[in-house]
Amino acid sequence: MDDKFEKYIEELLLWNKKFNLTSITDPKEIKIKHFEDSLSILQAIDLTNQSVVDIGSGAGFPGIPLKLARPGILLTLIEATRKKTEFLNHIVKTLGLSGVVVVWGRAETLKNKYAEKFDVAVARAVAKLPELIKLAFPLLKPGGILIAQKGPNVEPAGVKVKEIKEITLSNGHKRTLVVVEKATHPR
Repeated sequence: MDDKFEKYIEELLLWNKKFNLTSITDPKEIKIKHFEDSLSILQAIDLTNQSVVDIGSGAGFPGIPLKLARPGILLTLIEATRKKTEFLNHIVKTLGLSGVVVVWGRAETLKNKYAEKFDVAVARAVAKLPELIKLAFPLLKPGGILIAQKGPNVEPAGVKVKEIKEITLSNGHKRTLVVVEKATHPR
């Protein structure tokens, strides 16, 4: 594993002693449940040189691992909890990442400032799919893509889904990537 991923684990565990950033504290589990899981998004889309918004980034998942794997993306991390944005700013600086903006706030209150700015929105453990679409679509350019990381039994209730991709992590856990495309023209 890359040195930056190892440094990320080190800093995550250090900061987790002060702030509750993750309940997963075993480095092997972090590699699978946070890093491998985050990077599973790359099985659904090529993010090369895309502008990406991570909604409800928490401790940086899936955004930071995606940035480490695809340094050319322009990444915006939106997080509503102040202590988590402090960690995000710290980890971005510590890992020497450029092209990353950390925003303290909620997606629903930032929709005007960031209206139609992003090619791709990613999120995991944020909200049910219909609510997540309401949060993400105002931020996406026409034709933009939302990738929602969900558990194995996702029900896309009333939305037109472009693709559902089933992923099995190396520890056997199932993950479902739900890909939803924003219409290019309003109806």
